[in-house]
Amino acid sequence: MSNTVKTSHKTTQFSPMPPHLEAPSDVEQSSCSIFYISPLIRITLILFYFALTLPLPFLAQVSSTPIPPGLLWIGVGLGAIALYGALSERVIVDEEKIQVAYPGWVPRFFRKGWSLPWQDVKDLKMRTTGQGGLVYYFLSQSSDQAYLLPMRVVGFARLVKLVEKFTGIDTTDVRPLSQPWMYLILLGFSLLLLLTDGWVIWTASNLGKIEF
Repeated sequence: MSNTVKTSHKTTQFSPMPPHLEAPSDVEQSSCSIFYISPLIRITLILFYFALTLPLPFLAQVSSTPIPPGLLWIGVGLGAIALYGALSERVIVDEEKIQVAYPGWVPRFFRKGWSLPWQDVKDLKMRTTGQGGLVYYFLSQSSDQAYLLPMRVVGFARLVKLVEKFTGIDTTDVRPLSQPWMYLILLGFSLLLLLTDGWVIWTASNLGKIEF
């Protein structure tokens, strides 16, 4: 007597991929580059601001100024917010345009931003600042307005290469406005000034001259 074993084979069929899950190569994607202000610059300027303004409310307590310390604290806080907003600038570059934008909470009357299509760029002109530095402006074909090329962003060399790529303008001689070592020196002095402010305020507090 023989035993017969029957084996059934199942065939698995794969349904074609839905249209919305097509390979990424079939989907048209727009790429853009975003450049932010250097963290070194942001930290340095914020510390420098506080080093200059934090002593003011304490000085108002020991002097005969008519401005109350509380009002000075409000002013210092509002100034810090305004400075942070200005340093939140970002440069957006894609195949169509270059754009300078700010976060939505920054009022347009304070920092408006701008956008310039590449096809509207006429030239990139150099200007000399009052301190002897060099800045560059985009000239528009459709208006007399000039647009300042942001020069304090991280990846400035790559930004310049993109400008040359999309406009055809030679940017070989375009250099950043300030070198990093300049801000490192300012950062060092800002920290020193903050330490001095802290020591003076602590000493005056121990002597009963000021109150927190």
